[in-house]
Amino acid sequence: MGSFLQSKNWANFQKTLGRKVFEIGGTHLIKYNLPFEKSYLYVPAGPQFPISNFQFPKLKELAKQENAIFVKADPMEDMVAKSLVEQGFKRSLKLMNPHKTVIIDLTQSEEQLLSKLHHKTRYNIRHAERKGITVEKANDPDDQFPTFWQLMEKTTERDDFSAHSKSYYETLINFFSVNPEIKTQLWFAYIKDKPGAAATITLTYKDTVYYLFSASDHEFRSYKAPNLLRWQIMLQMKREGFAFADFWGIDAKRWPGITAYKLGWGGRVVEYPGAFDLVISPLWYAGYKIARRFKKI
Repeated sequence: MGSFLQSKNWANFQKTLGRKVFEIGGTHLIKYNLPFEKSYLYVPAGPQFPISNFQFPKLKELAKQENAIFVKADPMEDMVAKSLVEQGFKRSLKLMNPHKTVIIDLTQSEEQLLSKLHHKTRYNIRHAERKGITVEKANDPDDQFPTFWQLMEKTTERDDFSAHSKSYYETLINFFSVNPEIKTQLWFAYIKDKPGAAATITLTYKDTVYYLFSASDHEFRSYKAPNLLRWQIMLQMKREGFAFADFWGIDAKRWPGITAYKLGWGGRVVEYPGAFDLVISPLWYAGYKIARRFKKI
């Protein structure tokens, strides 16, 4: 099926963020700038096909031309990962995107979906309904975005993880608000008629809805609003004809709580091969890894 991360529209979105995007053999590469006028090239969710002997020299030439010290790829297929290793890529512990996710089959009936939920997840959904939580899609994302950002700031501070910049989320929502291939939507869980309990940004591509970013207010944690929010979005996407819901990443070591929460929805765990780096400049690459270790880059 391929990922939206390798679509032309996603490439155009990256350009809107000010990044250079290249294409080799139908595969998009994004340039990320580093200090000292260095950079690295990233192949998100790709390559989609095994890299050929014809494409490999072009890749190395482009990397040198752009002062890239390495090329990072995170393929979705084992046979593609094998071809990368054959061309000199080495497995990398640094992931740009999680290599595991949970996918829900939305072609099931609502009763089947409910039956596969962990009993605690099912209870929390009903609890949120009893507490009067309601779910709505943002009719005016520009007007309601500040509420989302407030929730995201609270979530990152509470859970101690790094978020994208405020402008990244704003650009993401606006760029894909009317896109025919990829569409983003902002959803809120309302409490007492105010959208302050929880929020989610979803992205739809082909037959799948992705839960890209979620945030919530810990003050209202007893209401279990995120559970009802996710459930109502799932049912709405099912009604609109989407076949799958992708929970966009689990990692039991890095995010044990979030991973346990997502596994409680009864979906199928899908694991991708992971990340692979092609080192162009060994000395600079060693320096990059040291800087990453001390969070200097």
